[in-house]
Amino acid sequence: MSEAIADEAAALDPFAGALTSEEELRALYELPHERAVRKQIDRLDEMARRLIALAPMVLVASHAPDGAADVSPRGGPPGFVTVLDERHLAIPDATGNRRIDTLRNVVATGHAGLLFVIPGRAQTLRVNGPARVIARPDLLARLLPVGKPPRSALVVEAAEVFAHCPKAFVRSRLWSPEAWPSAAEQPTSAEVSHAHMGGDAFMTVAEVEQSERDSLRYRLA
Repeated sequence: MSEAIADEAAALDPFAGALTSEEELRALYELPHERAVRKQIDRLDEMARRLIALAPMVLVASHAPDGAADVSPRGGPPGFVTVLDERHLAIPDATGNRRIDTLRNVVATGHAGLLFVIPGRAQTLRVNGPARVIARPDLLARLLPVGKPPRSALVVEAAEVFAHCPKAFVRSRLWSPEAWPSAAEQPTSAEVSHAHMGGDAFMTVAEVEQSERDSLRYRLA
């Protein structure tokens, strides 16, 4: 392959020239401030417990054995995530689409990362560590059900706990209604699903809309 053709191919490849080591990264970024390192703890202290008790939403990151990553939201009334002890918390499973992507990943790899979100608050709480899927009745009985009684729970060990800075929320103006896009600018959820499922060959938009209404009406709990 000629050099010109190689350069053209590289220009068309978004992954071309990717960094491959931490040393290359550190050549671009300064070391973190001491406070960014010191704020990380390995337990669920009083502050972490207070934030978890107020959070109605947690984003769960996991990965498959081949490294494929996934992030999935979990939501419920504040307090739906239970702190079991100083090192462990549990997220009850809730009625969903039955893909169980997160649960399959955790069963296979044993790790998860959590990001707790509180409406109106720009600072989030991150909890990372070993994770397991547990279905023991005695543990499930300790949890606040989100709809139906959970079939299982995601239990995470708090190996890393730290508050994440608010810059992303400030920059995005996530909690500022005046910055939100109008409904007219957005495709509806039914339109998105319809397009991704292959169009009318599978379901019409109207059928997808009805399915979504039925799901919220009959299968939310």
